[in-house]
Amino acid sequence: MGSDGGCCGGKGKSGGGGCCKTVQSVPDLGTVPSVESFFAMGLPELVGRYRRGVENFDRRVFELTEEQLDQAFLPDVGVGRWPVRVVLGHIADADLVAVHRMRRIVAEDNPVFAEWDENAFVDQNLYGVGQGLAGGGVVGAFVAAIHVLRQWSGMWIASLSDAQLARTGMHPSRGPQSVRDIAVYYAWHLEHHAAFVNAKVERFLGPREQAARARLWNSVRSQPSNPCRCLYSVPEARSG
Repeated sequence: MGSDGGCCGGKGKSGGGGCCKTVQSVPDLGTVPSVESFFAMGLPELVGRYRRGVENFDRRVFELTEEQLDQAFLPDVGVGRWPVRVVLGHIADADLVAVHRMRRIVAEDNPVFAEWDENAFVDQNLYGVGQGLAGGGVVGAFVAAIHVLRQWSGMWIASLSDAQLARTGMHPSRGPQSVRDIAVYYAWHLEHHAAFVNAKVERFLGPREQAARARLWNSVRSQPSNPCRCLYSVPEARSG
């Protein structure tokens, strides 16, 4: 992923000693590499992308109102139909499924997976659209679950031998899948959906660049002793 520069052009510390670490960009529609390109990655790069996880989301997702989080879209809008709340809940559920499958493959001999109907989860409103906090669809909880699962399982994946990564289970419709196949697909899967989440956030709150400049200006005004203070930094993903 590229850098959006941040303060000081993303070149490290400022002359005054302030924090100016590089801030990585987040995926937009049309910028997510194909799943085939993920298959071409070496294990350290793949695990890094997998563990980056929630850093692919525009952080302004936490500024959306309950109504915005629950807003569905018509297909011709071009940002995906599901509400932001549903997309984030879906990613959390998908990661739960993926991690359990990978761990079963390593522990069992050629396990057979059950398919799950993602649309049934939406139709039964497991993500609490329109129900507020009482509906169990707390966006912060979805993001936290994704983050913890990705850090834990990512470190575990990095510890596996080539033989363990090559072990397979049987998917009912996709056929044999190895641990590495699943890690590759779900590294891509999150970035794919994050691009749609970010497009929805921009539709509600405007372009990220304008918001970042405004926040930086407000930060500079409120911190006169540190004129180049980073708003936040993105931790580098490590292979474990």
